[in-house]
Amino acid sequence: MEDSVSSQRECPYIRMLPYADRVNGEAAASLALIKVQLGRAVRLRELWPGVMFWSRSLSKYIRLYGRKFSKEDHVVFVKLVYELVTIPKLEVGILQSFARLLITLLKKKELISREELVLPWRPLRDVIDRIFFSKNEKIGLEWFPNSLENLLKSVVQMCRTYFSLDSTAEMLEEWRPLLCPFDMTMQKAITYFEMFLPTSLEPEHHDKGFKLWFDELIGIWDTVHNMPAWEGTLVNLFSRLAFENKGYVDWDPYIPKIFTRILRSLNLPIGTYHLQINRNALLAYDIPHVVTWITSMLGAPSKQAQKHLDSLFDAVSPFYHPSNNGRWLTKLMKLLQKLPASLVRRLHCERFQKPTWKAAVPESHRLTEEDITAFVQCLRQPVLLAMFSKNGSLDAAQALQNLALVRPELVIPPVLEKTYPALETLTEPHQLTATMSCIIAVARSLIGSPTRFPEGRLHALPLLFRALPGVDPNDFVKCMVTFQFIATFATLVPLVDCSAALQERDDLTEVERELCSATSEFEDFVLQFIDRCFALIESSTLQQTREETETEKMTQAESMVELGLSSTFSTLLTQTSQPIFKTALDKIFNFVTTTIFETRVAGKMAANMCRAAAKCRPTQTLSRMIPHCVKIIKNLTAYEEVLQEEEVDKELLWNLQLLSDVVCVNGENLLPFRDDLMAVLKVCLNLKSKRGYTLASSLLKRILRCTTMIFPLEYYSVPGGFDKSPSIYLPIRDWGKAGDVNNLNMTWHLPTAEELVLANSLLDTFLQPQLQRLQAHAEDGENMSRDEIQQSLTIVHFCMMGAGSLLPPLGGEIVHGLVSGLVELDEVPVYVGMDHDRNRENYREKVAHLMRKLVNYMLEKSEDDTKSLFLIIKIISMVLNFQGSHKVEFDSRWKSLGLVKKSMEDKLHGHKQHIRALLIDRTMLQHELRILAVEGSSFKTTHQELMHNLLRLSTSTYSEVRSKAQQVLFVGLTTYNFSCRYFVPHLLQNLQPDRPDLHQHQFKGALYCLFGSQGMTCLATLHDWDMIGQIWPAIVSAGLSRSVSLEKPSTSRLFDDLMERIQRHYETIGLDFKVTDGCREAAAAFWTSMKPLLSKGNPTEHEQALGLQRLQERNENCFRKYENLINTLIDLAENRNLPWKFKQIAACLLSMLFRDDRPFPVQGVRFFVQKLNHDTLAIRKLAICSMGAILKRMKRPHKKREIDPYAVAGVSKTTVLQPGERADNRWLHYNSSQLPRTQQQWDACTFVNKTHWGFYTWPRKMLVYEAHTEQPKLGRSREELSEAEQAIYDQFTDPKFVEKLIGYLTLEERKGKDKFNARRFLLFKGLFRNFDEAFLPVFRPHVERLVGDAHESAQRCLAEIVAGMIRGSKHWDFEKVERLWIFLRPLLRSAFCNISVDTFNDWGTSISTACENQDPRKLHWLFEMMMEAPLGEEGGSFSGASCLYVLQRGLSQQEWRIPELAHRLLFFLEPKLTQAFKNVRERIARCDLSTRKTFTN
Repeated sequence: MEDSVSSQRECPYIRMLPYADRVNGEAAASLALIKVQLGRAVRLRELWPGVMFWSRSLSKYIRLYGRKFSKEDHVVFVKLVYELVTIPKLEVGILQSFARLLITLLKKKELISREELVLPWRPLRDVIDRIFFSKNEKIGLEWFPNSLENLLKSVVQMCRTYFSLDSTAEMLEEWRPLLCPFDMTMQKAITYFEMFLPTSLEPEHHDKGFKLWFDELIGIWDTVHNMPAWEGTLVNLFSRLAFENKGYVDWDPYIPKIFTRILRSLNLPIGTYHLQINRNALLAYDIPHVVTWITSMLGAPSKQAQKHLDSLFDAVSPFYHPSNNGRWLTKLMKLLQKLPASLVRRLHCERFQKPTWKAAVPESHRLTEEDITAFVQCLRQPVLLAMFSKNGSLDAAQALQNLALVRPELVIPPVLEKTYPALETLTEPHQLTATMSCIIAVARSLIGSPTRFPEGRLHALPLLFRALPGVDPNDFVKCMVTFQFIATFATLVPLVDCSAALQERDDLTEVERELCSATSEFEDFVLQFIDRCFALIESSTLQQTREETETEKMTQAESMVELGLSSTFSTLLTQTSQPIFKTALDKIFNFVTTTIFETRVAGKMAANMCRAAAKCRPTQTLSRMIPHCVKIIKNLTAYEEVLQEEEVDKELLWNLQLLSDVVCVNGENLLPFRDDLMAVLKVCLNLKSKRGYTLASSLLKRILRCTTMIFPLEYYSVPGGFDKSPSIYLPIRDWGKAGDVNNLNMTWHLPTAEELVLANSLLDTFLQPQLQRLQAHAEDGENMSRDEIQQSLTIVHFCMMGAGSLLPPLGGEIVHGLVSGLVELDEVPVYVGMDHDRNRENYREKVAHLMRKLVNYMLEKSEDDTKSLFLIIKIISMVLNFQGSHKVEFDSRWKSLGLVKKSMEDKLHGHKQHIRALLIDRTMLQHELRILAVEGSSFKTTHQELMHNLLRLSTSTYSEVRSKAQQVLFVGLTTYNFSCRYFVPHLLQNLQPDRPDLHQHQFKGALYCLFGSQGMTCLATLHDWDMIGQIWPAIVSAGLSRSVSLEKPSTSRLFDDLMERIQRHYETIGLDFKVTDGCREAAAAFWTSMKPLLSKGNPTEHEQALGLQRLQERNENCFRKYENLINTLIDLAENRNLPWKFKQIAACLLSMLFRDDRPFPVQGVRFFVQKLNHDTLAIRKLAICSMGAILKRMKRPHKKREIDPYAVAGVSKTTVLQPGERADNRWLHYNSSQLPRTQQQWDACTFVNKTHWGFYTWPRKMLVYEAHTEQPKLGRSREELSEAEQAIYDQFTDPKFVEKLIGYLTLEERKGKDKFNARRFLLFKGLFRNFDEAFLPVFRPHVERLVGDAHESAQRCLAEIVAGMIRGSKHWDFEKVERLWIFLRPLLRSAFCNISVDTFNDWGTSISTACENQDPRKLHWLFEMMMEAPLGEEGGSFSGASCLYVLQRGLSQQEWRIPELAHRLLFFLEPKLTQAFKNVRERIARCDLSTRKTFTN
């Protein structure tokens, strides 16, 4: 790929870089390497590290260069990554990485059309089904991260555009049978429809798309009125359909109902008493989707949507009044904010977006000017009311911003009417800040709409003048809003006096003449603003804002004010003309030279103003500032005794501060002053005063940065500046003008040879001597005081910060042996415009070498010199990670740019119509992004040695030193590939229990290192069996340490926090890795279908065979390490010397190692079975949860067979969809005359356990369980069981074990808060499911005893056992089931008679759980018994209501399949409606209502 013309979409900012000519070749080399190595890795089946490394390299490539590859490359990348994402049972961590890459590749859908790419939907459905609806996750057989679901939703959202034409019909056929409004599968079906159904088909294919399902699903939505959980999901689907098919769906018949439902979803309070329906907030419609739905229906010829939108806002407008407040206000404000944005997005697509392969909106349905006006008028009044909302004005401001883009003449005047009075009043600060925020939002439309609202620009100067009093040191919020207000207008408006144009030009309009006349006041405004800033600075001095005992650092408010002042002033001076700047400079110079400021607060603010002036026009500023500062500094340091003073003259500090700020300019402008600056540095770097040498070091750092870095030299709103004659150039015509991203004409600072000579001279002069002193101190023990060490380290630190871009990255050999692979893991180096002089000594490597020695010396000789250690850690961080840009600062600036861009962008016209300063800033960030990638990710020996030092510091004596070192170490571990594999074994040496020399601080430091920082993965949850196999046993065995006190509260809390973090971040690690044939075929396209074809790298047959062998070996190794880890943890947990807390940790870690793809080892099964009767409650709970997972994994697979439901029903097949009762599904109903009461009837009956099958329609392939004789044997003898099953069998056939277990389970844990425990139920269900009735004789006496025990905990335990027996008997033969019910029925009658206030909920849950997913005909013994006396046999009010409640819970699980039972129950209850007892009447009414709701057609 040689030319950007063939690129899909290159990053436009690359072209503006000063070294853009070298980027093309670099990108081509990098892309070719990625294609070769990624293709090889897939073909060789090397998922890790090969595919993972090169897929991340592809993500990095897109960040650096954009989509700078051909369409053929793009399609092949998408197909390959899609195949990788859909690998069955792929490890979750790898899945997330591939999913993010796939989203990035498909983000710009306009680049690939549906004709060019088709993706199969079923493999992705399988991934979603595994993650979203996993039964294994609930019981601990799989562990997924919380973020995975949203990530996969985004993947489906990107991919569904490219599903085939037939996919809609296939999806409907598959998911229609799940549609049953009484069942949870309804939510599943609607979720699948909303996620997968493609809605962006071409108009000629709509008959294969939404027309297949629209009438059907809108009919379901129209039928249901009780807002079920799935209704919001269905609305999301309709919203997407409307958005992607504007003009092709007739919404008019449904519009009244749509707006009625939207209004109801808002759940607004009604009447004097603010009555609201007590509805779950999660059931409300999602506002962004509602907004999209509304705006997509606008523009139709009938105009019906706009009429109903007017009615909607007529109804809700009063709620926007500032006096109203409530939880509903958030939704209303969001509705108001999103609607205009959605309309603007639609207008952009219809009028300004470049044509793509997607279908355009028909002309008949496009928004007209009248439509836009009606929409704006509809929203204008609510927005004006919402400006002063108690929730803040931000939402209203964003709404106004978008409304002003389309109709500034309607929106801005009323806002101005509210703003002018607010600017005049001093008693209502909220009104002032709210109106100013709204003016900021509409500023671009106010200034840049000369056609629609030409008089808007006349308001700029009056608003600016009236805003000046807002620079108020006594009101922080008002001050910050004012700074933002002034900066926004200054960014849009060149501050140039154009009054001369009135005489020199004759082509001015009336408005332009008025504007030119008004611009004569710009100079007065600038000067008044400067005076306000001076007053703010003078009121911010330490003496006026601090007590004597307080810190001298800035408060957070002062830091914000300083940032606001400096950025606003810089923007203001950037936009000024030469005459105005000169006047401003005179005023600034007089202010800073006639006043001496302290350098902590006020001095920083004043110096920032000088720095802003120097950056804008360096020649004028430096010629005045530098000589003045240098002269004073020389005079004040003329006497040698000044060098020895610890507290130097404030004037000296102030001038050093001033000088260090004004040198932040183009390095060429500093060259005339080099001698003066060198003289100042020579003196001031030797000051004994810490503040003095720190300011001097800052000066040195900034000189180095200005002479070695690449950065933009100007940020004017138009290229070339404003210093031109009015007859040639009229600045008022560029007010609010957007920058041209393709023609920015940026001016860059590129270090010249002379500047580099100066920088190297500074390093030789000032850095080299300090390194020599420190080296002599570290090697020879040369006597240096702590203050001298800190001074030298400070100078070294600032030199490294200043010269980061000048110094080459660290060299050294790559550390080998950490991983083995068949593909290379080398990257193409990134060029950032700096050609390093390799002949010069690399100070970076020299400093690295020195720091290694110095760390060793300090830790041995003076570990308590923490200040020096802090500086050493900072220096190591600079050496390792700093090439001219900090990652943290970069992230902060990227985020800030996004916020500013959002507040000022023009979404209507799009195409990066941002102001020029923002485009320049974005280009600079692209350069910095490349700087951050310079170092690469290869782990070298120099990195290894420095990080060894950090590891020592991370486990040193003092907690602050440990903390700071750990933060730098974490950055290194996340930056350099596989470095964790090297450092973890060294780290774990500090947890070895047999180390007699182990200290508490080393122990805690190691634990904190395992804990990790908030921004990185916890080391204890790395997706690597090698690491987990070392770390987890080390954590547990740490409890055996005798040289460390484990009882200290801080240490105990640290273990608790570490375990919580492990449980929160652990994800199931892969054991059985595989690469499908589809992946390998997709990777082969790199050599077979791409143009140009790759000429090298295609693996040979021998290499592919070797890759398969390596994969098999790796899988075997993983399983071996998995088993070893389990055995090691068990051995540790069984150690009698291990404290109870660490036994609990071991059990917890073991419980996280269950898997659905491999059986748990026998030792582990035996361990957890024994722990069911452990003395410790926490371990018993873990064992109960674990046994549920173990028994689930042991479940024997049962055979199924396909049936024809129509043949079973004896009717012919039909294609007509008719939900509910039909002739073909009546055989599923409960019929008391046809119940399976004998073995023959039981065998002849076709049982269907899933209650949703057949309600809506039948699945394409209807499967039911085979007859009992065809199933695997359940009632096995001990000899027929596996070894793991025998471990369970032996314990549960032991009466003493079961008696003890029941004793524990009947203990009360939390009085009044215990409930039916689903984990215990799963334990009993698994026992009776897997072992048939083998344990029934052992449990029988306990069940009979518990029935007569009236205690709440005993009844609860009985309810759990009974539910487990009933569900566990699902696959028993008829004889055993019948025997079970002969045993259970009298017990249940007795239990229901003795039901109490504390247990009726538990029994309701028990019966409901027992009946779940069960064919009602299998449970006829239970239903018939309960129907004998629905109100109980005792006749009491509570007993009757409770029995009816339990019956209702059981019947509700059978949904639509028990009409006979429902009718019998209603027939029984109708005469009882006049019961004397209120609770019985209410329960009858609820039962009657729910029954009729289910069975009323």
